[in-house]
Amino acid sequence: MAYDFLVVGAGFAGAVCAERLARAGKKVLVIDKRPHIGGNAFDCRDEHGVLIHPYGPHIFHTNSKRIFEYLSQFTHWRFYEHRVRAIVEGEAYPIPINRTTINRLYGLDLSEGEVEAFLEKAREPRDPVRTSEDVVLNSVGRDLCDKFFRGYTRKQWGLDLSELSAGVAARIPTRTNDDDRYFGDSFQFMPAEGYTAMFEKMLSSPLIEVRLGVDLDTVKETERWDHMIYTGPIDAFFDYRFGKLPYRSLRFEHSHLPTCDQFQETGTINYPNDHAYTRITEFKHLTGQVHPGTSLVKEYPQAEGDPYYPVPRPENEALFKRYEALAAACTDVTFVGRLAQYRYYNMDQVVGAALKTAENILARDTSAARVAESAVAG
Repeated sequence: MAYDFLVVGAGFAGAVCAERLARAGKKVLVIDKRPHIGGNAFDCRDEHGVLIHPYGPHIFHTNSKRIFEYLSQFTHWRFYEHRVRAIVEGEAYPIPINRTTINRLYGLDLSEGEVEAFLEKAREPRDPVRTSEDVVLNSVGRDLCDKFFRGYTRKQWGLDLSELSAGVAARIPTRTNDDDRYFGDSFQFMPAEGYTAMFEKMLSSPLIEVRLGVDLDTVKETERWDHMIYTGPIDAFFDYRFGKLPYRSLRFEHSHLPTCDQFQETGTINYPNDHAYTRITEFKHLTGQVHPGTSLVKEYPQAEGDPYYPVPRPENEALFKRYEALAAACTDVTFVGRLAQYRYYNMDQVVGAALKTAENILARDTSAARVAESAVAG
């Protein structure tokens, strides 16, 4: 069978592109090597009936009204503002660092203005700011850096703050007020029925065919298409021609407490300095589900396994640029998504990139059709 588009990957990038193309009347085949849609945002009920995220917590947040309204076509929302605590020397403190964190940690009673002065005195100015260590020291100084960031980063990335590009730490703000929300975005919600239900609606067009547990090599032997949208690892697409791009992986340890209504005070608790895991997430905070028990996940970062996070270092970016040049020469393939673009995207950023990709493809198709019509008329 012939398709207008083959979309490789049924996560956010692939599903958004498929939905947009089908909306424009294109016939789309979506494949994924996993047995489910949704990519890492896939959710399901565990054997105890609790809605969980098998690949770790996914909390939607964005400042883009356009992206929020686009996804709202496929889901109702549950308002949810994520809060995180970090365990330092046996005590739980708000993270990102705020006025409460500093006052409780140091036994102070500073006003917002005094917190600002405290941080100004504590910070170690760095110029230029090249690494994540530069970012953190420049913002909060060495003591807070060592208590909250250095150990967590070492576990998460297998690297010191000084070995990571500045963008990693720049994602985490520092506040002088008591705002203890993890994100400050204008839109903070969770899909009311879960992510998988949202993806099912996104992919429900009769012009979209979804095949799961299928890899690209298999489909190449049996199907035909005009253009491919690839959302997997870009180095794998080119058979690792220049060597493998470094990714950080995760191992998830799920558990259920049958007689515990709530295990921890916030959705996620970070452990920057203790244990081999980085954090524990309790899903009922995120979903609002009522259940007599509760389900948790511990995250253990590791070097090997499925690729989750591109490792942001200058030498890795240079290697990616070589693959990007190969991708640019592929006129019949478009690369989009965290793995295909080797970018540490949030979910909304992936959606935005996919919407732009689909718009560009459809614009090219329209332009090509007009050229063809003009040639026939001429």
